[in-house]
Amino acid sequence: MLENWVVMPTCLPLVRRRCHACASERFRTSAKFRVNANHKLIDVWLLALCTACGETAKIAVLERMSVRSVRPELLDRMHDNDPGLAAELLQDPVVRRRSRIALDWDNAWRLDTGGSDHLDREVIDVSVRFAARIPVRPVRLIAEGCGLSRAEVERLITEGKLVSTVRLSGKLSGDFTFTLKR
Repeated sequence: MLENWVVMPTCLPLVRRRCHACASERFRTSAKFRVNANHKLIDVWLLALCTACGETAKIAVLERMSVRSVRPELLDRMHDNDPGLAAELLQDPVVRRRSRIALDWDNAWRLDTGGSDHLDREVIDVSVRFAARIPVRPVRLIAEGCGLSRAEVERLITEGKLVSTVRLSGKLSGDFTFTLKR
């Protein structure tokens, strides 16, 4: 029987970017937008606060765009400070590259395994799905989901008792499957 696990965000990730005021490298996104219209052009930023000093940083979402080219429902979501939109935009590689930021997902996600009835079986097949593009080491997910240490998971990989079509070393942020034979 195929088990379904889901990696789910629990909150918005921290933004990694250098603070100009105190040289800290972590910002907490407020899920608030600043919309500035100048005649027919619009600028939109997602605001983030430095975790050390509280300084505000602006993450560019739209720059010098024609107001008419922005979908009205998108503009409404920005005016309403939609946290779902903030999460979507933080995931957008174009927004991250433009603002030169990276995301820190530490303590911002959880693994939902649907229960622990799989722990006593000899062989388990697991499908891991990501609800958001959260980079996580598969070894960590497997250890957490199966109640094993990371060293034990590494040993099972070496012995060929833990197999997958994807490389289990490094980080993944996309769906994958694995089989564990005890």
